Amino acid sequence: MNGKVLLVDDEPHITRNLVKVIPWSMLGLEITGTAKNGVEALELMQADPADLVLCDIRMPVMDGLELVRHIRKQGLPCEIIMLSGYQDFAYTRAAIQYGVKDYILKPIPYDELTGVIARVMSEQRNKRLQVKEEQRRLGRMIDLASEKVLYDVLMDYTDITPDNWLMAAQEQHLGNPRYTLILLDIDVGSENARDWREWPDKERKMWNFAVCNVLRDTLQLAGLLHAVIQMRDGEWCVLIQSREDEEPVGERQIKAWTELLLHSVQNNAKLKLQAGVFSKQAAITELSFAYKTVQRGIQLTTETVPFTIFSGEQTGGIEAGRALWDIAERLIGAMKRGDAAGVDEEQKRIAEQLQQAGGSAEGRLKPLLHFLALHLMRELKEADLLPPGQEESLWRKMDMRLCVKDLFAAIRQASSEGAARSTDKRKQSERQLADARTYMDRHLFRDLSVEEAASHVGLSTSHFSLLFKQSFGETFIEYVTRQRMEKAKSLLQDTLKSVAQIAKEVGYSERRYFTKVFMKYAGQIPTEYRAALQGSTASASDEEPEE
Repeated sequence: MNGKVLLVDDEPHITRNLVKVIPWSMLGLEITGTAKNGVEALELMQADPADLVLCDIRMPVMDGLELVRHIRKQGLPCEIIMLSGYQDFAYTRAAIQYGVKDYILKPIPYDELTGVIARVMSEQRNKRLQVKEEQRRLGRMIDLASEKVLYDVLMDYTDITPDNWLMAAQEQHLGNPRYTLILLDIDVGSENARDWREWPDKERKMWNFAVCNVLRDTLQLAGLLHAVIQMRDGEWCVLIQSREDEEPVGERQIKAWTELLLHSVQNNAKLKLQAGVFSKQAAITELSFAYKTVQRGIQLTTETVPFTIFSGEQTGGIEAGRALWDIAERLIGAMKRGDAAGVDEEQKRIAEQLQQAGGSAEGRLKPLLHFLALHLMRELKEADLLPPGQEESLWRKMDMRLCVKDLFAAIRQASSEGAARSTDKRKQSERQLADARTYMDRHLFRDLSVEEAASHVGLSTSHFSLLFKQSFGETFIEYVTRQRMEKAKSLLQDTLKSVAQIAKEVGYSERRYFTKVFMKYAGQIPTEYRAALQGSTASASDEEPEE
């Protein structure tokens, strides 16, 4: 698209010459208007803003310098080149003060003017590209931060309320967001997944990353506000966001979105997935329930359909499966904690469920037990409690279509050994977390991700997040933000550094965003906090508007 040029001069022959002599098309520009004075020019600019203004200084009604002053005051984004028949330093100085790019004396040297225009517009285009790239990077940083918060919410690692200081500047732009939750999962028990589970870990990680990118690109092209969070190996949660005041998303639209995502992954990542959808749009406080409902539904369903909608209100035959699932969730939790007694207790409860089912266990509960065994294997692997040799052994057993007794024996053996390994790893984990916290404290000044901290101590992201919450009583983001805010408090109290400098020192490239987080955390904006501590007004460098 060509840039727009406005010519402003009270001498018609100069305007005609500028139109004819300057190779506008070659410069990527087109003349969209001409004016005889500043008043006419302002009217044209307000109706159709120009990228470049060539303006005479001395004109009737409103001269060039007054026009430039109005343009800058109104914040109209354009570059300005002044034309004048007077070699007066006072004019030049005033033009420079108003941000005029260059000053050309009449009679106009058209070759020189062409070169000046080319340079000015090249600088403008480069600046716009740089701003666009910075906005893209900042947007992705905010997306990643939001995804980290949403992961903790989905896993029920943290409570999010509307006034939570971690959500500063995130929730306001959409009011009260509502989410359509779509869970995409590889059916690890299917023939389609056999090749996938035999891939080396490095190849599987690359594939997981590729699927995330496919999902994000698909949603981006569809123009949907979204987040894609990998929950565990081969499982992704897609959240499509809308405002509370928008019309509810209908089942037909949700079906279209889900089919689009499944089709895109199959075409681009060459793997068939299954999907589950929560039946209604969920508020952020309902996401954990929605995720667990859909995850459980996918794991326990015996239907072979591309996707299913789950409401969490199913009754009848599914109740026994839900009871087994609840027991399995407690079993997995006890196993990860290294609670051998808790593991033993939940194993007994599974046995009781099977005994109560009696002869129907083989037909009715066997498929559910098979799914639970697969779910347990994935959780063991995600928690790094499943050695490769045992994983291969369990996969072979699953492929043999074991009877209920053998399936239960496999579950009992895997969970008992997992609990034992978890106990052995507890002391190692304590050392790893202490190392991670030291590493985090040393790198608060820059963008620090949970993936980086987890990788530093050799843990998976999800397992690291779980251990961190269990050990320190707060999530990774809560800890990092609290440490940054406390350090900011110290810097505000003990130094004369500006708020912008302090923001950068504690890891925030955007001063405005830092101020919002600090306000949520401390109840005051940084300058007010400093003034209250020092009993004096803040320095001039800090007195710019906070909002």
